[in-house]
Amino acid sequence: METTDIKTVVKERYARAALSVSGTGASASCCAGERGNAECCDPITSNLYDAAQTGDLPETAVLASLGCGNPTALAELKQGEVVLDLGSGGGIDVLLSAKRVGATGKAYGLDMTDEMLALARENQRKAGAQNVEFLKGDIENIPLPDGSIDVIISNCVINLAADKDRVLREAFRVLRPGGRFAVSDVVTKGVVPAGIRDSLLLWVGCVAGALEMDEYRAKLAAAGFERIDVEPTRVYCAADAKEFLREKGLDVAVIGPQVDGKFMSAFIRATKPVQSSVRL
Repeated sequence: METTDIKTVVKERYARAALSVSGTGASASCCAGERGNAECCDPITSNLYDAAQTGDLPETAVLASLGCGNPTALAELKQGEVVLDLGSGGGIDVLLSAKRVGATGKAYGLDMTDEMLALARENQRKAGAQNVEFLKGDIENIPLPDGSIDVIISNCVINLAADKDRVLREAFRVLRPGGRFAVSDVVTKGVVPAGIRDSLLLWVGCVAGALEMDEYRAKLAAAGFERIDVEPTRVYCAADAKEFLREKGLDVAVIGPQVDGKFMSAFIRATKPVQSSVRL
């Protein structure tokens, strides 16, 4: 699939979700266009945030979350830090980050979808968050200056990018020396037959594109990062996707042994060296 086609599909998917949550579109679904409800993605998107985190957030921020993890719970955010969420959607991770960095810090959200940006800004208004700013743009071309960010987070978005190397180089560029990369993303482990891999990734992320764990590590290292760690947080099995796979004409009993334990959400950490030798 061409880069422009991937972006079009992703924008349409997130626009539908935003309109649904705001009450102006069809029912929300992480697999909108594939199925009429969110059932196919429940094992990925459900139970990511506890009530203590989301209790005072606007309901629409919670409903618009289409992530695969909870980077704000795992990233070590500190008072006064500047955080950037790549692919911020309805703003849940930005609003949670804003609380943790406090009034002396700031949380940016970057998204390319007008409908999601409108929803996120409305959620910001409802939450009364003063230390938040939502920006329009692509994660391959972050509209912020070099060395301006302490922590980059993201929630199941980098796997949707066509040019992941550019995303990681841009993340490295905008981080300050010593800055941290702390994202949730879908990854794979080991070899999976191509046709089955694509079908499972369509279920997991609606757009195939997740990296193999070692490939993710290699790309981060090539971008200049160090102290790289990929920690699985939720492992998926074929049985989780049995209805979706049957619709694709695949026998769960046959493919289960080939895929179980090989698709997962992971928390991915890396650090920009204090002294960097990478030329951007």
